Amino acid sequence: MNKDQDLSFDKKVTTIRQLEAIIGEPGKLAKNKVIPAIDRHCRTFISKSPFLVMSTSDEKGRCDASPRGDFPGFVHVLNEKTLIIPERPGNKRVDSMRNLLINPGIGLLFFIPGLGETLRVNGKAQLIQDEEILSQLAFKGKEPLLAIAVEVEECFIHCAKAFRRSGLWDPDSWPAGQELPSAAKMIIEHAKIEDHTTEQMKQRLEDGYLNRLY
Repeated sequence: MNKDQDLSFDKKVTTIRQLEAIIGEPGKLAKNKVIPAIDRHCRTFISKSPFLVMSTSDEKGRCDASPRGDFPGFVHVLNEKTLIIPERPGNKRVDSMRNLLINPGIGLLFFIPGLGETLRVNGKAQLIQDEEILSQLAFKGKEPLLAIAVEVEECFIHCAKAFRRSGLWDPDSWPAGQELPSAAKMIIEHAKIEDHTTEQMKQRLEDGYLNRLY
């Protein structure tokens, strides 16, 4: 589909009533599983999670989903209503943090490798530099320059159907290495970098992965 093609659709769902007529209403279990704070089960889940996806949006509703990963339990549970996420070195675009300065709404999706269920946490966030907190988030002798403090409004477990359908944790479903997209090629073409070969870009990426994680 090119930019000149008509992007309109004939049968659009435009109201909550339409949506509910198609999908139906959630059962009692789905309605009642949301809790307003981090209980002992959520705390345990977060302590074993090395990876999350952070969702934010700006003042115009433009959305961003960003991965965050570190050692299991890298997200610090300050208390039952507050999570602290360290901001490790990246490419300095800081899209998520820019959004949070405008719109504090945040959604988090916690993963544990091999587990189909995920933990969803929604709330409001702010950027902090409190030294006593940043010092607790240090790793390999390096403290983060910033952290994201999340005021938790709701938590709930999301079922494993997406993982069962996708086979994400099943090695037999994984594509062979030669079938994977090349991040180096994509970056070169997207950023229009003409003074790097694919191999040079691979080495540049690998250097960052090896030497600038913290």
